[in-house]
Amino acid sequence: MILDALSKGLITSFIDQSSYSEDIYQTKLVQNNYPLEKVINTFEGELEHCTRFWFTTAFLSMSGFNTLYSLLENLQRRNVPGRILVSQYLNFTQPDALKRLKKFKNIEVRIDTKSDLHAKTYLFQREDHISVLLGSSNLTANALSKNEELNIFIRALPQSKIMRDMLLKKKTLFNDAQELTDEYLAQYSEIYQAQKHFVQKLPQQNIKLSSSITPNLMQQEALSSLEKLREGNVSKALLISATGTGKTYLSAFDIRNFKAKSMLFIVHRENILLDAQQTFKNVFGTDFKSAIFSGSNRDIAGYNNIFATIQSLSRDHHLTQFSPEAFDYIVIDESHRSGSASYLKILEYFKPKFLLGMTATPERSDGIDIFKAFDYNIAYEIRLKKAMECNLICPFHYFGISDLEIDGELIDDNTDFGHLISDERARKIKEASDKFGTDSGELRALVFCSSVKEAKELAGKMNLLGIQSIALSGENSTEQRTAAIESISSADNHRIEMIFTVDIFNEGIDIPKINQVIFLRATESSIIYVQQLGRGLRKTATKEYLTVIDFIGNYEKNFLIPMALFGDSSFNKDQLRKLVTSGGSLLPGASTIHFDEIAKEKIFASINNSNFQMKKDLVNDYKLLKTRLGRMPMMMDFLQTDLRDPFSFVNYAKSYYSFINPIEKITPTLNEFEEALLQFYALEINNTKRVLESLLLEKIIQYDQDVIEVETFQYEVKERYQISVSKDDLVSILNNLNMVFNPTKYFKDHGVMSSLGIRNSYFFASNDLKKALKNSTFKKFLNDNVQYAISKYFKDFDIVKFNRGFVYYAKYGRKDVFRILNWEKNQNPQNVGGYLASKDKSNCPIFVTYHKADDISDSTKYEDKFIDPQHFQWMSKSKRKISSPDVQVILNAQQQGTLLPLFVKKDDDEGVDFYFIGFLSYIEGSVQETLMQTDAGPVSVVKIDFRINKPVENGLYKYLVNI
Repeated sequence: MILDALSKGLITSFIDQSSYSEDIYQTKLVQNNYPLEKVINTFEGELEHCTRFWFTTAFLSMSGFNTLYSLLENLQRRNVPGRILVSQYLNFTQPDALKRLKKFKNIEVRIDTKSDLHAKTYLFQREDHISVLLGSSNLTANALSKNEELNIFIRALPQSKIMRDMLLKKKTLFNDAQELTDEYLAQYSEIYQAQKHFVQKLPQQNIKLSSSITPNLMQQEALSSLEKLREGNVSKALLISATGTGKTYLSAFDIRNFKAKSMLFIVHRENILLDAQQTFKNVFGTDFKSAIFSGSNRDIAGYNNIFATIQSLSRDHHLTQFSPEAFDYIVIDESHRSGSASYLKILEYFKPKFLLGMTATPERSDGIDIFKAFDYNIAYEIRLKKAMECNLICPFHYFGISDLEIDGELIDDNTDFGHLISDERARKIKEASDKFGTDSGELRALVFCSSVKEAKELAGKMNLLGIQSIALSGENSTEQRTAAIESISSADNHRIEMIFTVDIFNEGIDIPKINQVIFLRATESSIIYVQQLGRGLRKTATKEYLTVIDFIGNYEKNFLIPMALFGDSSFNKDQLRKLVTSGGSLLPGASTIHFDEIAKEKIFASINNSNFQMKKDLVNDYKLLKTRLGRMPMMMDFLQTDLRDPFSFVNYAKSYYSFINPIEKITPTLNEFEEALLQFYALEINNTKRVLESLLLEKIIQYDQDVIEVETFQYEVKERYQISVSKDDLVSILNNLNMVFNPTKYFKDHGVMSSLGIRNSYFFASNDLKKALKNSTFKKFLNDNVQYAISKYFKDFDIVKFNRGFVYYAKYGRKDVFRILNWEKNQNPQNVGGYLASKDKSNCPIFVTYHKADDISDSTKYEDKFIDPQHFQWMSKSKRKISSPDVQVILNAQQQGTLLPLFVKKDDDEGVDFYFIGFLSYIEGSVQETLMQTDAGPVSVVKIDFRINKPVENGLYKYLVNI
């Protein structure tokens, strides 16, 4: 079998690309092409299945080690042996990475010290073949995830010439290399540090301030947006931008563009003023004249540009020194504070020509409307994920690890305080900090605790363990905090290494040299989590990455962790599960995310046990967006702002209108029929699973076309979206819109309604639909629902992942599947079971719950399983033989043209929807009749092996297979 598969793969790869072969056996180009692929994805897929591995690389860095960390841990757990040969070429490889690699018992590490080895080859051995990745990628985070790399991936048999030559060369190089001993590491560390010190001592070129600093991509887009707002006579705007993305620089660029003759820059802490003032000098040049207005510094005579603290400025006798029109341009930094009395006082007093607010987190939980202060004008928004995409912040390596266990149970929300500050927990914190390290080997960590008392106790214990630590809180003076920041940022050998705190570092404090952030408390807010994470994300000339260590206990709101890390606020459980299993492959750039198995299990449990559809949460999210917009938000507003998926409101109340009408008392109101019809469209038509009906409704609603030519509709869909609309699709569209397929309860009770008809190759709107559309409220909410469905469907649409109406790895309920397959009527799930063939035998969808519940009947505990990412073993319903009609449909599918789409969900905790995996084809000769043991005795079943038309993506495969 393997020989045939490799031969076919060879023909596809090197002779004729149109010749069919299994994707897994084809030679491929491997590169970093986010979001489609990263080089690390190949390592993930191969290391998951190999029986041994052999790496040769010129460079190994700590960032590369951290990128591979979870994979190496898994290999050690499985006791998979490996060899890694690293070159000492240019002394680039970091000693700390070698030290950590040396700790793995299953890996033999050697160093090439003789030959200037510059090769990068990664060999993975399986039971029946070998695969090799070779090309440009070293073992660094950038090479594995971000850089423009070019690698080739090949598979071959062990006895092939290429593999024999490869193994011989690897063996020769490895045998000639230096063993990684403690003595060698000590000597190499000295060489590495001496070289590093020498490079740091090299004289730096003088930087011209004004001429050399230009806006980055994000700043250019924001400046353009600000200019357009002003062209529309807007005089206020809010900039939402993640920490470290250059907000202060942006304000300076915009003031320069505005040609302001005077400006006021307001901050809430004095230690920010000097940094802001220097930033403006960098942009405007050393001739930039400005003054500080804060505390005892109030000598501003003759200065038009003022940097002030809110505390000093808001005092009446200080404020009245300025005329309301004193400044052309005012900037309010950290403007989410502008709802406080002191800020409101400033906003009401001054009348600038332009007012700019800047914040990373405008959302507030106290109900104060920050957006109103800036007339709901959002100039630009860049959250954490976009900042990563634009390379504005330093990458991070995140490690989610299980917290301390007490009597076999993890720390939870109710754990006794004594356990939180125990010696054992302190040791565990130190061990984790040492284990995951930092980019430079020097420790400068911020540790976030759940209480001031916990911070103080743990800081004391950490000092006893040899790490210079201090606890800071609101009890400490500004001078004490400043001294601690200066110490942890210094090069002093006796400097502070860890600052334990609760929340005083959430915002407004800039410590660029922080290279490790540790979380020791439950996550209660994704906003605060991102604020605290942001303390370490500011770039510096020497910081390569941030290490993040998150101690995860049995906390109720663990689901907030993936929401914060990935910037996902959809409250979609399936999406959150996918993010947790992705290992950071869905993150832009070189950042990575690793969860240990226990931590991952606790996050999944939190996702499964949490109710994201609680009315109070839905109402709160609705009001938050209303506050932001200054008006009633529609479904499209939620979609455009990347907030909660507005289909949550549909799931709760059957339509968006039905949810918000009790809040807003909308007029004109809908009668019972109109509301029921809107609910039908929202639930059964515009649920984003198939878009054809929505596209047809769009033409009727938005363009006031009650007659549409069928061929024109087919042509436009094909031309615009590359989706073909068949005659069967057209019949199905009408069945769905006319409630033949699945009417809702109201229409079952009161009689179904037709939306559309077809006559002489034209669609036409029914009288009932035209009458409903005359109600402006009905038309507004139906149009919004239709636009949501279309926009959501195509938001991440990729024609490459689209196959016969389904999108690979998207989720579908049984009802959605039958609708997309053009069945005339929906089927009762109990009649479907695990599969059901259509009457015409054109298709037979197969549904699999991968991990069966313990309480289901023995006769339905089928042993369905993935053999590997491209092969699936499946069992028929019970009491079946090879000769059974439904089994014969499946066995003869290829000859009869029967489609066999496979849908899989991990377990029943996922709800009723299944992932679309692909289309199956029967592997000749694999069918066998067997007996399945039940309480009532053995029953006959048929077991069949299938080939999946394309390999399952690695992240989803691991998620589905692992318990």
